[in-house]
Amino acid sequence: MTETNEIDDVQGINSNNINTDYIVDFTTSSAISRVSIKFLAIYIPIFWLSGLAVCIYAYEYFIRLNFVKLDRWIPTILFLPIALICMYFIFIFAVLFFSKLFLILINLIHKPKEGIFKAQIGDPDFEFWALRIEVKKLVVWLMRNCPFPWMDFIAFKWFGVDIDSSSHLQDSWTDMEFIKFGHRVMIGQAAVVMTSMVIGNYLIIKKIIFNDYALVGGVTAIAPGTVFGTDTVLGAASITMPNQVLEPGWVYAGIPARKFRPNTVERRDIIAKVDVDEGTKYDSEHEVNIDKDKKDLLKTKNNSKGE
Repeated sequence: MTETNEIDDVQGINSNNINTDYIVDFTTSSAISRVSIKFLAIYIPIFWLSGLAVCIYAYEYFIRLNFVKLDRWIPTILFLPIALICMYFIFIFAVLFFSKLFLILINLIHKPKEGIFKAQIGDPDFEFWALRIEVKKLVVWLMRNCPFPWMDFIAFKWFGVDIDSSSHLQDSWTDMEFIKFGHRVMIGQAAVVMTSMVIGNYLIIKKIIFNDYALVGGVTAIAPGTVFGTDTVLGAASITMPNQVLEPGWVYAGIPARKFRPNTVERRDIIAKVDVDEGTKYDSEHEVNIDKDKKDLLKTKNNSKGE
C-alpha cells in the first residue's frame, strides 16, 4: 500500500461512505487483549534481572552487619532509610536499562515503520507494535510514579524521543516512537498524543511533529500524522484528525479541531480584564521581559540556521 493510498484511506474515515473495516468491533478488541496478555511474559526477565541488581546492592550493604561489634551495625541501621531509597532507584534504572536492551533486540528482529496494518493476530507489524508498547509502558509507569520530577523525561530520551528539556508534558501521555518535539512545546494535563492507534480492523502508525512553541491544551487527543506549525495552539478538550496539518500561528479548537482565530497579540504588555459585578471591561498594563523573549527568538533562529 502506497503512502498516498494510506493517507486517502485514513481520511476516508471522515467521508459519508465509511468503510466497515474502520468500524470498531469486539474482534479487534479481543485481538489486542490477547496479544497484550501474551507479551506480559516480557516483564518476567526484566523484573528478574532488575531484582538481581537490587539483591547485589542489598547483600553488599547488609554483609557489613556484625551484631557483636556495635561500631558496625549501628551505622548500618541508621543509614537503612537511605539504603532503601537507593534500592528503589537501582530497581527503576535497572528496569530502564534492561527494557532498552530488549527493545533493541526487538527492533533488530522487526524494524518499526509507519503505515496502515491489519490489527489481527499473526500480522508481524501489529504484534511487534504491541510488544514495543508493553515494554515501554512498564518503564514509563515506574518513572511517572517516582516522587522526583523529570524522571519521565529521562525515559523518553532513553527510548529515542526527539525532545529537549525546554518542552514539558504536564502529566500527559505520549507515544515514544515516530514523534518529534520542537523548542518550548507545552502539552497540557491529561492530553494523549498517539502516533499509533487502532481503528476498526486497522493499526495506523504515523509520525507526529510539534514545531517550536506549539501549545496543546489539556484533555486533548492528537491523532497519528498530526503536524503542529510554529506558535500553533490547540484548545482544551479538542481532537485532531489523522494526518491533519495545523497551520503556524493559528488557534485551533473543537472536535474535530478547526481554525478558531490567529494566534497574534498586538501588545504583549496589555491584559484585558472584566469586572463581573459591574459588567465592564478594561485593559491593564504589566511588565514584560522583552529582552528575554528576544533571546528565545534568537536562539530558535540560530538553531534553524544550524540545521
